[in-house]
Amino acid sequence: MRLRRRSGMRWGTGIGAWVRGMGVAGVGAALTLGGASSVGALAPEADLAYHGSVAMAAGLVDLRLTPRNHGPSAVEDATVRLRWSAPLADVQRLPGDCARSGERAVVCRTGPLAADGLGDQMRLNVRLRGEPSEVTLEIDTVWGGGAVDRNHGNDRQRVLVLDTGDSYVF
Repeated sequence: MRLRRRSGMRWGTGIGAWVRGMGVAGVGAALTLGGASSVGALAPEADLAYHGSVAMAAGLVDLRLTPRNHGPSAVEDATVRLRWSAPLADVQRLPGDCARSGERAVVCRTGPLAADGLGDQMRLNVRLRGEPSEVTLEIDTVWGGGAVDRNHGNDRQRVLVLDTGDSYVF
């Protein structure tokens, strides 16, 4: 098979020009994407985690939770969500930094978290509707204070709590 050159076609037109144009467009896209990732790199980075214990007896849940920031940047404040698999009783007495967020959830402020430091321990006593024999508690970060957290393996927990009065550590 022979390729013939069309008469009247000049350099800079046709498929060659298209390939060169796509190369230039590709470089422009790479520069644009590179610029976008540089902007994302300006956001502080933190690694939030939550550890503590939870116990349940006769529908009353006793939760002790300590937030931790593995760094590298400090966080002025963050919000942790505590979600139960059973509905909460209608009336709750929550600490001042916590608020109900639906039928089964509570959100709490952590306060400031230094880089590679512990926050203040939170203690909540919540009453569940009825007296379930077991409940699952899910813990996760709702807001990280504007910091990027690339490791969600330690700020999302699921804990099965049996109605025995025993403490379950996470």
